Amino acid sequence: MLMPRRTPRLRSRLPWVAGQAVVVALGVFCYFQVRGLTAATPGVAFAHARDVVAFEQGLHLDVEADVQAPFVSSASLQTLANWVYIWGHWPVIIATMVWLACLHRRQFLRLRDAMLVSGAIGLVVFVTYPLAPPRLVDAALVDTVTESSHAYRVLQPPNFVNQYAAMPSLHAGWDLLVGISIATAATWWGLRAVGWVLPLVMAVAVVATANHYVVDVVAGIALALLGYAAAVALERRRDAREAPP
Repeated sequence: MLMPRRTPRLRSRLPWVAGQAVVVALGVFCYFQVRGLTAATPGVAFAHARDVVAFEQGLHLDVEADVQAPFVSSASLQTLANWVYIWGHWPVIIATMVWLACLHRRQFLRLRDAMLVSGAIGLVVFVTYPLAPPRLVDAALVDTVTESSHAYRVLQPPNFVNQYAAMPSLHAGWDLLVGISIATAATWWGLRAVGWVLPLVMAVAVVATANHYVVDVVAGIALALLGYAAAVALERRRDAREAPP
């Protein structure tokens, strides 16, 4: 009984969904072009990495090796961390945005705006503060993604990747935004649980795979929350404009 009424509604939204897809695709393309083509001096990136390590040591946050240890010692855990890092980011973001655009317009716009704002600020940080990831700095850490999987290079070709863009971790930050969106829009408790668990497992995976420092994760989450606050403010402005006089 519900499907005949929902199908025409979805069809009426297709032009809007298609327009949003173009906007998001352009935003993602510009993000990767700027992020990938931004040249960073390796010496500066490694110097910043030493500063970050010293900062973490001062706060007793230098736990990257401890976090990675159980994943390196277990092939199953290592594969799990790699899968979360690779498949739990862009594929999940795309699937979530399609779902929200088709069925939950308000949550889609909030996620879109939050990602655009945080992504723009993130690009500024990538340019002004290049940072080498732990896998390139600490010989004791294992680059699990590169050594065990080729899928990541398919999803993100080398010319789109800046290996000195570790700060902030938008893997952690954007998965938090996606998780909030899923938990907010979902009506089934199981899907809501996915929304709350997703940011947690990604935060662990980015450290376990030696792609980010703990400080990168904190910065990524803070930046995502800033973007979310901006998105809520934009949402209120839209509501005020669309409210009947």
